[in-house]
Amino acid sequence: MTNSKTLEKRSIKKRQFVDRVVKILSMTGGLVGLFFLTWILYEVVLRGISSLNPAFFTQLPTPPGTGGGGLANAIIGTVLITLLAAMLGTPIGILAGIFLAEFGKGSRLALVIHSITNILIGVPSIIVGVFVYTLVVEPMKTFSGIAGAISLAIIMLPVVVRTTEDILKLVPNSLRESGLAIGASRWQVTLQLVFRTAKSGLLTGVLLAVARVSGETAPLLFTAMNSPYWMGSLTEPTSNLTVTIFNYAMSPYPDWQAKAWGASLLIMAGVLTLSIISRLAFREKDQTE
Repeated sequence: MTNSKTLEKRSIKKRQFVDRVVKILSMTGGLVGLFFLTWILYEVVLRGISSLNPAFFTQLPTPPGTGGGGLANAIIGTVLITLLAAMLGTPIGILAGIFLAEFGKGSRLALVIHSITNILIGVPSIIVGVFVYTLVVEPMKTFSGIAGAISLAIIMLPVVVRTTEDILKLVPNSLRESGLAIGASRWQVTLQLVFRTAKSGLLTGVLLAVARVSGETAPLLFTAMNSPYWMGSLTEPTSNLTVTIFNYAMSPYPDWQAKAWGASLLIMAGVLTLSIISRLAFREKDQTE
């Protein structure tokens, strides 16, 4: 009995020691990540805030080596390309996620979709850009905002699929069973009960996908390219902030480098603001319901 109690005490002490070590390592990793994140935010704000003036949002870029001007065309181009990409990628991704979570469990088609999704998540964005270049840009004989939006939609797609599937699987089966028990069809249960329960999580997944593509440069280099002029339509080369940042940051001109920091700050602030507003809006809606 004495030996058994001694072994039990040693086992408890060992588990407690391992628990403390894991907690310390986890906290250390979190603090290190938070430090670098704060450092990045500080540098972007410090270097970019001085470039955000009325001209930055209303004027076209100036020629190399010339001060002044802005990135109004790139801002508009980025918004339009991102919106079009979300319109293309979000519905397809949500429908695929619904199929995986609600209708296709264990089927061969679900296995194929899972495999394709996993592959797409790991594909480098530059490969997506080359693919869309071959598929869209070459036949059209021109770079275009549409091609850029298609490349971003492809990158968004697996993120939306995975998050939609995971969020819908968190909804209790008892909710589905109660809907079916009162005579509702499977689609009615999915859209009117499951979706209403998981709407905040689904929105977060879409925002995560938008954040995923908001800083992509490589695919747009092969698809949308860039332009120093106002955009006539999305069927022509379209200016965008990420490619502009790439070009300006690599230039030897201090004014262009300052504008690159300003554009970086704008992208960061835009994603953060969109996430906060969406969460607050849905939280208020949930409280009213």
